[in-house]
Amino acid sequence: MSKIRALVVDDSAYNRQTIKSMLEKDGDIVVVGVASDGVDAISKTLRWKPDIITLDFEMPEMDGFSYLRWLMHELPTPVIMVSSYSSKNMAIKALEYGAVDFIAKPTRRASKELHNIEKDLLEKVRAAMDTNMELVARNVKLLSEDVAGAFSEQHETPYEIIAIGSSTGGPAALQIILSQLPSDLPSAIVISQHMPKGFTAPLATRLNSLCRLEIAEAADGDVVSVGKALICPGGSHMEIRRKGAKARVKIFRGSDKDKYIPSVDRMMHSVAKSFKEKSLGVILTGMGNDGAEGMCSIKAAGGHTLAESQETAIVYGMPKEAVNAGAVKKVISVDRLADEIRGVLMGERRR
Repeated sequence: MSKIRALVVDDSAYNRQTIKSMLEKDGDIVVVGVASDGVDAISKTLRWKPDIITLDFEMPEMDGFSYLRWLMHELPTPVIMVSSYSSKNMAIKALEYGAVDFIAKPTRRASKELHNIEKDLLEKVRAAMDTNMELVARNVKLLSEDVAGAFSEQHETPYEIIAIGSSTGGPAALQIILSQLPSDLPSAIVISQHMPKGFTAPLATRLNSLCRLEIAEAADGDVVSVGKALICPGGSHMEIRRKGAKARVKIFRGSDKDKYIPSVDRMMHSVAKSFKEKSLGVILTGMGNDGAEGMCSIKAAGGHTLAESQETAIVYGMPKEAVNAGAVKKVISVDRLADEIRGVLMGERRR
């Protein structure tokens, strides 16, 4: 088996050397080069054609975004953004531009604390190697399109709530889908996207600025309402509790023992319990099997279930597990999911 060839891009010499050392602790990874800015990175990308790139945002000469745009156009390659906690909005923007994942540096300054990201870094590098970069480049293009319409006719939907679960590649997939849905959507939306604490609020703000729907990070006690999408706060779990005609969000703190945070299964189980046959489950790109059991719950309760297809999923892990569990009624590409959801809500596609 050939080794994974990595390029490390960071303006700090200390950070470059530290990230290089961490990567090479894995015997299957070799760092073929390091670069101090975007211009240097372009030269070394063309020379070495790495399999994976770690990239900082803020650099002289050419910043990380400019380099990322060039890379996705010229030589699509898996990129893991490695930057400070102060760059949460930039992290969301980077995912939109084609980065596969991101890791937050513990501090902006050069510090031994950087070693704390080692386990996460090595896991995400290995996971990124399963990324289909043709699909990433395709999604970047889709994100620039504006095709949303309106629910032109009043229609009582058979589904009161849409529960969406996603992980790696999810922010881009969510933007593709939500940007194609109209402001007068006759259902509520709840979303669990695997993300650390502090990053879902910028994601919600970014999506809200790009979509017709109202989109916000959920808070404990929020009312689940038609035409609004609530995103579970990173580092926490979200359940939906219904009392009479009103449903509210319940937020629980995640723990180190949790395999997935936020838990898609936990959210979907609660949706199935509260809304039964009036629930619609959607599972998108991501690693692992989170959401498979939750989708089974929704289907067993009489609700409808959809999964992103292998042809468009950046990582076909979560959708595959849900399909294999027999939890999915229809598999469809991400660019057609919004249209499918509209049809399902209008009672046209219930098979």
